[in-house]
Amino acid sequence: MITENKHSILRTEDLAIGYRNKKKKIVIASNLDLSLPTGKLVCVLGKNGIGKSTLLRTITKVQPKLSGRIFLEEREIEQISNAELSKKMSLVLTERAPENNLTVYELIALGRQPYTNWIGTLTEEDHEYIESAIDHTHIKDLAPKKHYELSDGQLQKVMIARALSQNTEMITLDEPTAHLDIHNKIEIFKLLKKLTIELNKTILISTHEIHIALQLADELWLMNNKEIITGKTTDLVANKSVANLFESDLVKFNAKSKQFIINDY
Repeated sequence: MITENKHSILRTEDLAIGYRNKKKKIVIASNLDLSLPTGKLVCVLGKNGIGKSTLLRTITKVQPKLSGRIFLEEREIEQISNAELSKKMSLVLTERAPENNLTVYELIALGRQPYTNWIGTLTEEDHEYIESAIDHTHIKDLAPKKHYELSDGQLQKVMIARALSQNTEMITLDEPTAHLDIHNKIEIFKLLKKLTIELNKTILISTHEIHIALQLADELWLMNNKEIITGKTTDLVANKSVANLFESDLVKFNAKSKQFIINDY
């Protein structure tokens, strides 16, 4: 299903995602015609192992597609160099914090690498973007600390700040609230929503936090074994696409509360 939007930053045509090994091609999803609207918070939802991370890694050129086409700002993504792409798209993928002695400020400064000269010297403009990212994520008190001194929730804010300092229109995050408690999960989602409103950032997230996504996401990409259904969150709740996402005797979807609840015995 295609989300029609004249103001999309990224779109795909007949995209197939998956893996290749020496013997065969493993297709996770195919015939994908997707459109990512500019300046919106879009959440990718689906069961464990359905391919959410593979989708995000493919459309951000981290891993190769199997077939089809991916367009970023109406240019095929393969025609965009990695250096240029890093000025258009920033990533917060599932990764461990670097094993080094960097302060929070220095870690955020890594987001300026696409713009620094060959010796990595930060200009006044670079420092302004770093300070702006720190201000927007409300972590000024953390800046002088070592990154390994932070809690998981604090570190996730720092990784978002690093992406912000990169000054890209699009930010992609893979499970940004994994391993966080409910307070930090909500705080991260509200921060991302605020960035779409205040800075017009386009933010694409894969997540298992369905109840939060249904309250804050502008649009959803619902992945199942057959297709990806896309659309405005309110529309996909109303037409029962969300309710059908987890077909099971164990749970049912309550449209009023926008939550999956346990079925009665």
